[in-house]
Amino acid sequence: MPIRQMKETSETHLVIKPHLQPLKQHKSVQNGKVQPPATTETVVTPAGECTQTVKSQSPSPPNKNRSRRRNRGGRKSDQGDVCMRPSSRPRKPLPTQTTSSGAGVTVSGGEIVAVNHQMQMGVGSLSKNSNFAPRPGFGTLGTKCIVKANHFLADLPNKDLIQYDVTITPEVSSKSVNRAIIAELVRLYKESDLGTRLPAYDGRKSLYTAGELPFTWKEFTVKIVDEDDGIINGPKRERSYKVAIKFVARANMHHLGEFLAGKRADHPQEALQILDIVLRELSVKRFCPVGRSFFSPDIRTPQRLGEGLESWCGFYQSIRPTQMGLSLNIDMASAAFIEPLPVIEFVAQLLGKDVLSKPLSDSDRVKIKKGLRGVKVEVTHRANVRRKYRVAGLTTQPTRELMFPVDENCTMKSVIEYFQEMYGFTIQHTHLPCLQVGNQKKASYLPMEACKIVEGQRYTKRLNEKQITALLKVTCQRPRDRENDILKTVQHNAYDQDPYAKEFGVNISEKLASVEARILPAPWLKYHENGKEKDCLPQVGQWNMMNKKMINGMTVSRWACVNFSRSVQENVARAFCNELGQMCEVSGMEFNPEPVIPIYSARPDQVEKALKHVYHTAMNKTKGKELELLLVILPDNNGSLYGDLKRICETELGLISQCCLTKHVFKISKQYLANVSLKINVKMGGRNTVLLDAISCRIPLVSDIPTIIFGADVTHPENGEDSSPSIAAVVASQDWPEVTKYAGLVCAQAHRQELIQDLYKTWQDPVRGTVSGGMIRDLLISFRKATGQKPLRIIFYRDGVSEGQFYQVLLYELDAIRKACASLEPNYQPPVTFIVVQKRHHTRLFANNHRDKSSTDRSGNILPGTVVDTKICHPTEFDFYLCSHAGIQGTSRPAHYHVLWDENNFTADGIQSLTNNLCYTYARCTRSVSIVPPAYYAHLAAFRARFYMEPEIMQDNGSPGKKSTKITTVGESGVKPLPALKENVKRVMFYC
Repeated sequence: MPIRQMKETSETHLVIKPHLQPLKQHKSVQNGKVQPPATTETVVTPAGECTQTVKSQSPSPPNKNRSRRRNRGGRKSDQGDVCMRPSSRPRKPLPTQTTSSGAGVTVSGGEIVAVNHQMQMGVGSLSKNSNFAPRPGFGTLGTKCIVKANHFLADLPNKDLIQYDVTITPEVSSKSVNRAIIAELVRLYKESDLGTRLPAYDGRKSLYTAGELPFTWKEFTVKIVDEDDGIINGPKRERSYKVAIKFVARANMHHLGEFLAGKRADHPQEALQILDIVLRELSVKRFCPVGRSFFSPDIRTPQRLGEGLESWCGFYQSIRPTQMGLSLNIDMASAAFIEPLPVIEFVAQLLGKDVLSKPLSDSDRVKIKKGLRGVKVEVTHRANVRRKYRVAGLTTQPTRELMFPVDENCTMKSVIEYFQEMYGFTIQHTHLPCLQVGNQKKASYLPMEACKIVEGQRYTKRLNEKQITALLKVTCQRPRDRENDILKTVQHNAYDQDPYAKEFGVNISEKLASVEARILPAPWLKYHENGKEKDCLPQVGQWNMMNKKMINGMTVSRWACVNFSRSVQENVARAFCNELGQMCEVSGMEFNPEPVIPIYSARPDQVEKALKHVYHTAMNKTKGKELELLLVILPDNNGSLYGDLKRICETELGLISQCCLTKHVFKISKQYLANVSLKINVKMGGRNTVLLDAISCRIPLVSDIPTIIFGADVTHPENGEDSSPSIAAVVASQDWPEVTKYAGLVCAQAHRQELIQDLYKTWQDPVRGTVSGGMIRDLLISFRKATGQKPLRIIFYRDGVSEGQFYQVLLYELDAIRKACASLEPNYQPPVTFIVVQKRHHTRLFANNHRDKSSTDRSGNILPGTVVDTKICHPTEFDFYLCSHAGIQGTSRPAHYHVLWDENNFTADGIQSLTNNLCYTYARCTRSVSIVPPAYYAHLAAFRARFYMEPEIMQDNGSPGKKSTKITTVGESGVKPLPALKENVKRVMFYC
């Protein structure tokens, strides 16, 4: 770990070593004296270049009011030198870590000294986040306005909240059974042993009351009916349980009150969790709970999604700490459920054919088995019994051939005979297989026609394209309709009548929160001087390329085209390529009208052979010069072809490719060609546009000194895939002061591991000894090579992190960034600002008056640039909501930005304006986008890399499908590394 210098103090660093190894050695660190930092004056020359005059400056303590430091800098590095020179700026120590169990973690010399044994990388539950960046003040830029948010003010209860531990014997795994047991206990003992208290229960181990129970420990006996017994009339089977209730702790409501008032920074998670459970209690009884959401077929009529699925509507609910106090966040939700059909009807829908008359193929059986495995069914062949079973599988034989032993002498009887004799039930469709229920040792057979799917089972596997489209139609609501539905939900839930809310003294407002917002101005964009329009001010988040030329249009001299579509004739393909080339020329590129070789047509199943043929033929024609661009025409439904092509081009041949679907080749649209030309230019290494403020060196804390902006994301495999690796991607700007070009790197890592493992790594080389590497280090070096400058400031946008993972991700990844910097040279530690970007949240912002057209875009959504950092934001931490894009369909979702660490001392206006302005630099379209481009690019790169890992298992929409190949494990990480990107691919925005 590098030693960072601080004045008259020693510094501690927290290091979580990878691969779950325990930390044993403890070393001390001695810090040296601080050196005077150098500052620069930024001068803009007539040509628009930034030059810097270096001045010496005496050391001074960090600025406590976090005002903007515009003039911190360093010398320009020599062009060819990739060594990173020292930075003498004082460092903040990494945050001290505390586990949720209260075991402290102390740090000495870069090693963890005292660690809770459960705290392993990616496992430890860290709840104390008091070291996150505090809010430096509120933003003031932009036009002020009022918006409404789907947050409802909740009063803080003035009662003591008490936690009790619950032990149920025999142990039960089902939450619903646990709840039934506790509900019966409350019914029996509320007025007596419970002292009239109405407790809230989490379904597992914890019970909560408003005020103490009359005991600290007590055991109860409760009998409940077996829910799967299914007897409609007559006596039902009862089961007896012992329930022990034991006092655990009293929640500190005073602590919560101080936290909400901004007087304390540490998060009182326990009190919030209790209130969340209290407000969920009634809904859990009324609806089908899924995570933090509740669904019911009664809220809105379910819509069929196809293949035996239907959509259920519901609502999301969560209690949140905000500046206005406790807030209940309510949003509308939809999810796919298995339609409660007779099993034969479900199978017919699943296969899309009549199953009563036609025999099933082997592939049909596989699909049925996958579709029904784990699904709960109830029998219908017994008049007064509806017993429930979970499907384990499907018989390989049809019903008419199934025999089973009926006694110890192995007397065999057919399933048909058994059902006729035992239940008087004649099986009609004997050609169909039976459902297998129970375990493998004692399997039971149920005819399909005697079973019906139990209502309320959520479908958790991957939806196909048609189902996704159908679900989106249900969920896509205009802002006004969504707002009305949210208000109706709050009224229907009637929190004022909720006995649990009353018991605990929680009152919920029925009005949406009115919030002060500001609309940030759109930035001016710079285009080439040769165009009619040299700069542009976007209107409502949009603009176009009419009369404009790319600011850095590239030249395509050597290109070829491969056509994998049978329906596209060579003359059609040629005409399309001509039109695309002309559009590139009009947009400011130079595009050779003639391909190196004639358009080559090939079959989709010959993709590798075709690509290598074109590559080598073109190389021979150009006497060893490589192709600069490969245009590819794909069938509209191309299965794994797209992924195979990208893998071969980017990891084997080093080819930059641009794919076009057949439907676009036949219907040549100017808008489509213009968008494709934007993509081609950045893949060639060009820039489409830049911020006028960037080239004028007017962006605070970016333009003053060389600044690198990172974006990072981790994408995880689909639900149900238990071995597929996760893919991490990191991109970084490669130009300064423009900050428009981003190079990207990708890596595979352990299944569902959120911490990015390869940000920094070391390994032993037999010749060179310990070698340093990793994505951060490589991107810092490439920035140095591309700009001739070393980065003196780092801004790191991290996508895809949930609130519960903030602390772990910050600790691990900030430490990796510092190690990567220090590995380039001693004491090289540029200040870091670490920002988490969240899209998967449920805060929605609505116009205050939907009739006022000046306050909305064409879709009825709030205007792009709307930012909120008050009232519904965190009481003390540095976060804000930003809707940077114009809505197209449905209700816009603002991005939530949370500044976890800030050594650059950004003001609220500074980081909000920078983030909003960057959203106008996205390369693939002429619109501002919903999340900051480096985070967007990292997501695209991570998605692309999944093709490298599993090329032959894609769905027919060209997106990664379910895994069927086995991942071989290599090295300590336990996953097979991705094939390396070719060097020429790494340097450009290949993922666009």
